[in-house]
Amino acid sequence: MSINTEGQPIVSFFSRGRLAFRYFRWRRPFWAGLFVLIAGLPIAYFPYRNVTFGDLTVRMATTAGAGSLVIGILLMLLGLTIWFQPHVRIFAGVAAILLALVSLIVSNFGGFLVGFLFGMIGGAMSVAWLPGEQRSAADEQDTGDREPPATTPGTGSALAGFEGAAPERGKDPGKGKHRAD
Repeated sequence: MSINTEGQPIVSFFSRGRLAFRYFRWRRPFWAGLFVLIAGLPIAYFPYRNVTFGDLTVRMATTAGAGSLVIGILLMLLGLTIWFQPHVRIFAGVAAILLALVSLIVSNFGGFLVGFLFGMIGGAMSVAWLPGEQRSAADEQDTGDREPPATTPGTGSALAGFEGAAPERGKDPGKGKHRAD
């Protein structure tokens, strides 16, 4: 038995968890899901809460309290769906935007505009997110003197595929040749 542990790196449980969370975050629209998840909280919470200012108690309960609860729970489920099913991110983002818009009418101005804004921003982020390109193991090891790639996992641009797709004007000499002078 040897006490030499030179060949085995010691990695703490915290470091492994942090790295696992980083890879989880990179491969899905994490911030969009978080915003949509947060949007559901004030929308579902405020209709059932009493606010007290000294001796004055304000109750925000409305006849649509059940509707507020349903919208809030659906937004929270859509946030989790964006995290754990990233291939349906566009549907979930559009549904989150629509629910946030409906919450303006149904749920005390969308949870006093807090839930509405979080839902709109999170839904838009979910619709706009594209997965990044996969890097091979050789690319990760050979980082030498090259500059890093322009895209990192999970930060793809929706406009990247349209570069050079539009025809340029003035390239075709035959166009406009038969105009009347």
